[in-house]
Amino acid sequence: MNETALFKLSYGVYICTSWDEGKPVGCVANSAMQITSSPATVAVSINKNNYTHKCIEDCGHFALTVLAEDSDPKLIGTFGFRTSKEYDKFASAPYTVRGKLPVLDGGMAYLSCKVVSKMETATHTVFLGEVEDCDHLRAGKPMTYAYYHDVLKGKTSANAPTTVAAAPEKKQKVYVCEICGYEFTGDFDSLPGDWVCPICGVGKEHFSAK
Repeated sequence: MNETALFKLSYGVYICTSWDEGKPVGCVANSAMQITSSPATVAVSINKNNYTHKCIEDCGHFALTVLAEDSDPKLIGTFGFRTSKEYDKFASAPYTVRGKLPVLDGGMAYLSCKVVSKMETATHTVFLGEVEDCDHLRAGKPMTYAYYHDVLKGKTSANAPTTVAAAPEKKQKVYVCEICGYEFTGDFDSLPGDWVCPICGVGKEHFSAK
């Protein structure tokens, strides 16, 4: 089976948020879609190992912040490679409560949803949410999963619904971020001392040669 055929499916990049007894929590989601128009209903797939999964089940609501191509890539590093159980992701990510749910200010649109049903798989739950509020936040071009990989050179969290990645070409030396998996290819030693990972924001000391 050639799993690279799955790359032809289209995905966006979203931050899925909810509440944990009044504390905002969230994670990156790359599998979300609208499934009905009246009432407007969307589906989002969340890994059962994500702390946000438990919070959505407990709260019964979730929001999706649609990221734009020019959204800060550190949002993906923060919300995709850390856990809300141990880390306050919103400490460095401004948000506004919209439709009674936390929505990141760095996105371009949002959907605030009430869970109306769900479908269980071995590793993920597909939450069906009736849209209770939604709006544009600013102009922009929605970030796609392909853009995240091909342009930002980002990696996929092990908890994502899609984790198969094509093997990179090894023409130059590659340095890998131990936090988020971002790969820098080129002359790493020539980077300035204050250079940080464009995905999760950690310093050069967290990189090692591949």
